[in-house]
Amino acid sequence: MLNLRILCHGGLKENYLREACAEYVKRLGAYCRPEILEAKDDRTLAALIKDREYTVALCVEGKELSSTELAQLLSSAMNFHSSVAFVIGGSEGLPESTKALCDFRLSFSKMTFPHQLMRVILLEQLYRAFNINQNGKYHK
Repeated sequence: MLNLRILCHGGLKENYLREACAEYVKRLGAYCRPEILEAKDDRTLAALIKDREYTVALCVEGKELSSTELAQLLSSAMNFHSSVAFVIGGSEGLPESTKALCDFRLSFSKMTFPHQLMRVILLEQLYRAFNINQNGKYHK
């Protein structure tokens, strides 16, 4: 089973965001072993990136994908890696040095989202991607 790691700069203070994340982590458990790791600063965040896992940096200049394309990216990564990590920066985004450690740069939109909310959006889209790959009914 795939190890899915969400590497985040900072923690979640708002209870409603923690509850939403917990719900999607629970749902993702049917498809993978999800883990959320929180780093206190950029250097600690970069240190969480492992050499042998497929790593995706969330950044505004990254490539925008549809939900189906994200599902294809995840499926392709799973063919060659037992672990996939998504890296979410803080309010200033990710430093170039951290992005350089990643295999792919992903943008969810040209709009700006709070990094705390981005965690929920990412988890929902990953749940959708797994569901698409399993021909589930969640994705419409």
